[in-house]
Amino acid sequence: MDWFPLFNSLRIAAISTVLVFFLGILAACCIARLPRLVKGALDVVLTLPLVLPPTVVGWLLLVLLGPRRPLGAWVLARFGVRLVMAWPAAIAASAVVAFPLMYRTARGAFESFDEDLADAGRTLGRSDAWVFWRVRMPVCRQGILAGTVLAFARCLGEYGATSMVAGYTPGRTATVSTTVYQLWRTGDDAGALRWVLVNAAISAVFLMAVNLLEAKQRRTGRRRAKWS
Repeated sequence: MDWFPLFNSLRIAAISTVLVFFLGILAACCIARLPRLVKGALDVVLTLPLVLPPTVVGWLLLVLLGPRRPLGAWVLARFGVRLVMAWPAAIAASAVVAFPLMYRTARGAFESFDEDLADAGRTLGRSDAWVFWRVRMPVCRQGILAGTVLAFARCLGEYGATSMVAGYTPGRTATVSTTVYQLWRTGDDAGALRWVLVNAAISAVFLMAVNLLEAKQRRTGRRRAKWS
């Protein structure tokens, strides 16, 4: 059994999750402080990939990154690198579809943060950066971790946008999702079932992790309410 699709899926999911982790936290932290009207408009834009069909997201990425499009053509002429039909293209697709999960979860955690804690840190002469990383992030860590796990699971299972921008090439761009489709398409139901079970097992582990984090967050909230 060729394990490259699993390795490639994990590689793409890991890199994509790192990207959406920092971008999602940055967007959530900035937007949480904006006026309600502006926040609502930006919410629609940033959450749109969550409700759009993955094939629509893939088409939009092809329009942006294709070799005959301005950005894709410029990168190809400048660096000799194609932005589509290669495994890094799947990173862009996975990051786009997973970003809303990280952003929404992180924003919810930041909005529930008690700003008095941040003010207390500032009165002690601490910088905003110190308050963010040493106060805000630790307090919101469970929500952040839940968003990270959900984003990783979403990246791992992405098919529609990934298949459009990266295609399916065994040993190069194949992922678990695209391999399942190709095996089913060629009538290899046994091979497809093996990959389905592998993907289902990994996804179940991450969903269990999310449930445990949410349960821990609820217990922490009840303890805080009890002592407040």
